[in-house]
Amino acid sequence: MKYNLLGNTGVFVSEICFGTMTFGGSNGGIWSDIGKVQQGEVNDMMKTVIDSGINFIDTANVYSFGESESLLGQSIIDLGLNRNSLIIATKVRGRMSKDVNDVGLSRFNIFQSVDASLKRLQLDHIDLLYVHGADLLTPVEETVRALNDIVLTGKVRYIAICNWPAWMVMKAQGIAEKNGWNKFVGLQYFYSLSGRDIEREIVPLAQDQNLAIMPWSPLAGGFLSGKYTRSNESTGDSRRDKFDFPPINKEQAYDIVDVLGDISKEHQASVAQVALAWVRLQKGITSTIIGAKTIDQLNDNLKSIEITLTDGELKRIDQISALPPAYPGWMVERQMGDRLVK
Repeated sequence: MKYNLLGNTGVFVSEICFGTMTFGGSNGGIWSDIGKVQQGEVNDMMKTVIDSGINFIDTANVYSFGESESLLGQSIIDLGLNRNSLIIATKVRGRMSKDVNDVGLSRFNIFQSVDASLKRLQLDHIDLLYVHGADLLTPVEETVRALNDIVLTGKVRYIAICNWPAWMVMKAQGIAEKNGWNKFVGLQYFYSLSGRDIEREIVPLAQDQNLAIMPWSPLAGGFLSGKYTRSNESTGDSRRDKFDFPPINKEQAYDIVDVLGDISKEHQASVAQVALAWVRLQKGITSTIIGAKTIDQLNDNLKSIEITLTDGELKRIDQISALPPAYPGWMVERQMGDRLVK
């Protein structure tokens, strides 16, 4: 397992992060479609994860409305894991109940949410706290100050962002810089061969600001697992059959799967392993988040770190999955033509 720096923190995290969104699912709704992994299976998966060298674990308060955090926390205890060797990440923003204030990025909810997460996780601190999306009703300055203050309590070590537009990220960083507050150290965004949108603004921002990038759903909600082809549009055992998310261009995705299938044969690997390897090898990527419903899926995904794609393979994959040119990006590139160092 390779380890990369988490932004400017000086902390090293494994190049694979284990995501626990499949833990729980007993509350019904979309969480049952995503996964129903219970304590015994959770413990088995966590043992496999730790044995593989992964030290970075990702969860969220909203995953199965707290079940994921509870199962993860109990697993750490059951397995006698060294908490100080783990980097535990969770999130705040999602609605947790019908209470009018049990949602969002207000100071009120951030402080209450952190306390609730710590109780479920059975921990005394969270290593990395993500804001799990934008809250347009709460001023960015209010959120950034509350996050700074929660870090000063010792309950949170570092803060990060999930799913914010680039302009909002930079606004938050500017506010924190101006006031001498704790700044965000990383970004968790949807990134896969079927969703390369962050290459337009988020990746350049991250490189400029030295922010870690942790891609979520690198298999596009299972679509790039190899199960889905034009001749097999439904598998009957994948979350996309009932929870078709994140949205992708499926016609292009089928073309991508065809190319991945050819390359996977050359490597004697699965389509999923090649798709994950591509994400891992992209510029700016710190740790790719993988999840699993079963030990077999987990082991298959873990093998992706053994795959090194050739320049020719990377070029072939890039051509079939590339983003169409968008303004002002194409104008910047065009106008920089006479400024390149030769």
